[in-house]
Amino acid sequence: RDPVSELLLTILSQNTSDVNSGRTFETLQRRFPSREQLAQAGVTDIADAIKSGGLSQIKAVRIKETLQRISAERGNLDLNFLADLPLDEAKEWLLRLPGVGPKTAACVLLFSLGRPALPVDTHVQRVARRLGLIGERVSAEQAQHLLEAVVPRKQVYEFHINMIVHGRRTCHARNPSCPMCVFRDICPSAPAFLAAYAARRQGGQNT
Repeated sequence: RDPVSELLLTILSQNTSDVNSGRTFETLQRRFPSREQLAQAGVTDIADAIKSGGLSQIKAVRIKETLQRISAERGNLDLNFLADLPLDEAKEWLLRLPGVGPKTAACVLLFSLGRPALPVDTHVQRVARRLGLIGERVSAEQAQHLLEAVVPRKQVYEFHINMIVHGRRTCHARNPSCPMCVFRDICPSAPAFLAAYAARRQGGQNT
């Protein structure tokens, strides 16, 4: 997707599933075929178009304010210029937009422009902590800086996607599937989880 579309989709994805946000984005596009139409639309009309995605009023305000800010600063609704800026400058520009945090900025840069910015969501943060790549008290924003510093630039996209997939399929927030995990022999968190897993199995057999 183009950077503005990726930005809108990321806003819509907050507090909902990827499937739901994708459908909401498609509905928004059908209702407002051009970015100019969307920027000029009223907040109520935008909220009505995205109501299936949840928090529609909050997201509608954010969408309108974001598009207005881009138009005011650039004179258009095109963010492709970010591809030519140094990565830190591109991040800083996006972070000045209403409601855009480090994760949203990284999503736009990585998924739309192929820049080596690493979005850190709950899955990436959880898996990185359990593997000992970051400390227990490291925030998502701090984790982004730490992980970007060690992950090879050409592998940022692959790293991000694989960490999310691993977090969803195996390294669950509760009761991670450590016996099935490919990292179980090197993961510093695995012994405690494996012991708890064995205790649960033993307790079930005794019952």
